[in-house]
Amino acid sequence: MKPLPKVPARELFALGTLLSLGQAFAEPARNEHVTSEPPPGDEKPQALADLVVEAVRGSLYKPEKLQTPKYTVPLRDVPQTITVIPKEVIKEQGATSLRDILKNVPGISMQAGEGGVPNGDNLSIRGFNARTDLFVDGVRDFGGYSRDPFNLEQVEVTKGPSSSNGGRGSTGGSVNLGSKTPTLKNRYELMLGGGSDHYGRTTFDANQTIHGIEGAALRVNGMVHTQDVPGRDHVEQERWGIAPTIALGLDTDTRFTLGFFHLDQNNVPDNGIPFVPRTGNNSGLPAGIPNVDFDNWYGLLSRDYEKIQTDMLTGLLEHNFTDTQKLRNTTRYGITGRDSIITSPRFDNTGADAADVRRTDWKSRDQTDSIFANQTDLRFDFETGPVEHELVSGLELARETSRNYGRRDLNGGGPNTDLEFPNPRQPYIPSIVRDGSVTDTAADSLALYAFDTLKLGDHWQLTGGLRWDSFDVDYTSRSTAGAVTRLQRDDQMLSYRAAITYKPAENGSIYLGHGTSFNPSAEGLTLGNTATATNNLNTDPEKNHTLELGTKWDLFDDKLSLTAALFRTDKTNARTEDPTDPTDIIVLTGEQRVQGFEFGLTGEITESWHLLGGYAWLDSEIRESKNALEVGNELMNTPEHSFNLWSVHTLPGGFEFGAGVQYTGERFNNNNRSTRQAASDFLLFDAMLSYKLNDHVTFRLNGYNLGDKDYADRLGGGHFVPGTGRSFVISTNITF
Repeated sequence: MKPLPKVPARELFALGTLLSLGQAFAEPARNEHVTSEPPPGDEKPQALADLVVEAVRGSLYKPEKLQTPKYTVPLRDVPQTITVIPKEVIKEQGATSLRDILKNVPGISMQAGEGGVPNGDNLSIRGFNARTDLFVDGVRDFGGYSRDPFNLEQVEVTKGPSSSNGGRGSTGGSVNLGSKTPTLKNRYELMLGGGSDHYGRTTFDANQTIHGIEGAALRVNGMVHTQDVPGRDHVEQERWGIAPTIALGLDTDTRFTLGFFHLDQNNVPDNGIPFVPRTGNNSGLPAGIPNVDFDNWYGLLSRDYEKIQTDMLTGLLEHNFTDTQKLRNTTRYGITGRDSIITSPRFDNTGADAADVRRTDWKSRDQTDSIFANQTDLRFDFETGPVEHELVSGLELARETSRNYGRRDLNGGGPNTDLEFPNPRQPYIPSIVRDGSVTDTAADSLALYAFDTLKLGDHWQLTGGLRWDSFDVDYTSRSTAGAVTRLQRDDQMLSYRAAITYKPAENGSIYLGHGTSFNPSAEGLTLGNTATATNNLNTDPEKNHTLELGTKWDLFDDKLSLTAALFRTDKTNARTEDPTDPTDIIVLTGEQRVQGFEFGLTGEITESWHLLGGYAWLDSEIRESKNALEVGNELMNTPEHSFNLWSVHTLPGGFEFGAGVQYTGERFNNNNRSTRQAASDFLLFDAMLSYKLNDHVTFRLNGYNLGDKDYADRLGGGHFVPGTGRSFVISTNITF
């Protein structure tokens, strides 16, 4: 991939300021024009369009529907904990990554990339790994990369096992990214921002109806981003993206949408700071997080890099046969190419250099992941006597592939560096070449599913869903010596969800639900044939189930949503083996449990006060394991308490003030009490101040981590990645 051009933040900010001032000076003339006759071709005066935008802001802050067609009822009647982050919140917070967005969801914690998992959006939901549980518009997005929200309408986080919705995985939940699509309203938006740490970002969103073609519209979203990561020496992010989408037949019975998404990244990556190990530690330092500057970066500028390209082509066909019979078909081809070398810092632990950091443990990814998927959903509403049915049935076909080439550094892996004062510019000329090894995986999925919501009068609803999955994986590896190993596994699993909902009033519900999910050995598109491999080809899928009792209420004329739930999730046959016996094999005799309570709120209390927040208490425990040092411990990366709140107040004179707080409790980097490392709890504060100059121009100032808190954001086995330091961003939004 070619390096991306650097765009200085000061130039972006200066350009944004000039455009904004130009917009402001031109405002009187535009207003005079709006109050007169509309220009030819415009159906409505611009002033009316602005009033419409203001009128729907509350609904944008509290979405009522999910992107998936499998849920046919309003969000308040879905018998499951679901948090939706709308684009309004994404805009107010100035979020530039999926990780930024997910800070609004309690019960989620971040993980660092390791040798077996590439860097990117790695996370846990309710205590269970969700690395492969990311979806875009309902289609699995397996590639290892960091996602940018420039083309997102909303982000939907569903909690609890739910393979009946998306197939394999989703032990703790899943994340679906809903893309922006064209509408029949012309609208153009430009954002230009600059800030500390050489931050520069430009995004645009243009929606235009196509003249001469009824019901046709084109929408194009784009982004350019550059930034030195606050609080991290030498770590840089550079990316750009474009997402054009065309829609035909809008507001008719037959609609077709074709969209393309492209994201190109060129970063200086970050594997953070090494933990001082608790065993085999000859450094003389106390185990845990070393007492060093959290700005320290231990990579080599001559070697570490990350280049990623992601492309998706999606076609969506929808047809309404009648008001009660509807067809939806989605076809997606996606591909992610990743080329990266990342230093994983580790202590030398030998001789006089024991407290130095070695750089020989570098992680390579020369990998391409792809998916070709087709989903067909048929909705059929009907009645059987007094019972109303909303039935959705479907078929999903997918082929996923992954190829990863092994590499070696002919110059030995890099020199050691000082723990307190690392030197990323040490003389070193890397010579990294492919070593002849390669792994190839092809996974074919077939799924049949059906969901039915039965409405028994005004107060009772029954919900049920069944999904049968066939997951067939062929795995081939070639060693550096040319030896070829071929492995194959085929799993068939039945998943289900069932719930009963009582509606004491139209604006509220109380529900009791149960759901299941499964984790096959090849869930991450790898297979192994060694006895202790967690992806052993002879091991059946893990099984999970959850029980949830919850309630949801819409208050203040349906403008504020409150949710609460008690839940218990059990992994009943977790993979486990005795680490003290090298001949022991992986068996399914472990048991893990996460139970707790979750509360959420989103919407507005008054027209001038908007809220989004939540709290999660997670009581996790490894109940059974062949590793005695795991039994009774909390699950890794699972804080007992997490809390977040984002509050925005509209003030007189066109001003708006927002404040946010995020708390994450203590958590551990693994399950073994003799080797695990603790990351302390942390409390972060953000703030936002905006000024609306007129109906078309808004200035916004965002401040992040205002207390400049040092904290461990993403945990890995031998290292952690510090969270971003204090930073400020000023931006200009121009809409017309």
